[in-house]
Amino acid sequence: MFARLSAVEERFEEVTNLLCDPDVISDTKRLRELSKEQASLEETVTTYREYKSVVSQMDDAKAMLEEKLDDEMREMVKLEISELTERKEKLEERLKILLLPKDPNDEKNVIVEVRGAAGGDEAALFAAVLFRMYTRFAERHGFKVEVLEASPTDIGGYKEIVFSLSGRGAYSKMKFESGAHRVQRIPATESGGRIHTSTATVLVLPEAEDVEVEVHEKDIRIDTFCSSGAGGQSVNTTKSAVRVTHIPTGIVVSCQDEKSQHSNKDKALRVLRARLYDYYMQQQNAEADATRKSLVGTGDRSERIRTYNYPQSRVTDHRIGLTLHRLEAVLEGDLDEVIDNLILHEQTELLKSHAHTA
Repeated sequence: MFARLSAVEERFEEVTNLLCDPDVISDTKRLRELSKEQASLEETVTTYREYKSVVSQMDDAKAMLEEKLDDEMREMVKLEISELTERKEKLEERLKILLLPKDPNDEKNVIVEVRGAAGGDEAALFAAVLFRMYTRFAERHGFKVEVLEASPTDIGGYKEIVFSLSGRGAYSKMKFESGAHRVQRIPATESGGRIHTSTATVLVLPEAEDVEVEVHEKDIRIDTFCSSGAGGQSVNTTKSAVRVTHIPTGIVVSCQDEKSQHSNKDKALRVLRARLYDYYMQQQNAEADATRKSLVGTGDRSERIRTYNYPQSRVTDHRIGLTLHRLEAVLEGDLDEVIDNLILHEQTELLKSHAHTA
């Protein structure tokens, strides 16, 4: 482990020096790549340096015990060694986690697709609740939210809403949200006070950069049509809505949220790149992807991952058996306890896996 940590520290110093090189500074692509690499190594290097400092302090304290000390001083040194030993053990555990293989998508922005599923109007209303929850969560973490496509219902729900969250580490926070989300509550239209169960599905995709997924003009068909939602006079009069079909894969993306055909095309292509990136990554890394996803569930949209029970103010994540009795706070975007536990579970399983193969 420590040989790897020394190599990481050496690479970090090399990258830091390269970022001061005029040739690198003038090369935007190279500068961006090295900046990302430096950011990804920084926490590991900082923790490793703290670990080395603690070990050095322990050595000094142990050397003091070999000297002639009065009883009070000896007890103080022993107490210091005990405290340093505890810090050392915690840092060792943290370093083990930091050395685990990182998901290459963790630092990416995300595109999130939320759809009402089983439950008709109530499912569409729940899709709107989930969108609001993720918007509040994004605000807490400084992520920028941009709606890319929306199909609202007459009563304030969404048949489907597609949006992006932009900010460092967005995918690492959101990647476990893919799946079927179930709600149990009494609909406003229910006169008998009966609890209904509805579902909405969530799909989280890492947003691909242009250099990662190249979309060739010859591989896509673009159709334009009149918008069918809110939009004032332009609705049904101007062909601003865009449908992009990727011919080789059959993936279709529609966007009509903007009044400008050009803006809708740009947004549709962003979603298309994300879906293509996910499609190709699943093909190339099927085995590794299956291993990672098995740690916290498949992430498939048909799999129920979480239940939101309104009468009991309860949220249960079925993948890790976590139950919280503070539904209102979670729906206001306070998802950190759920997400942190999912991350911890994945890290624990990965550590077990690496221990078996070591």
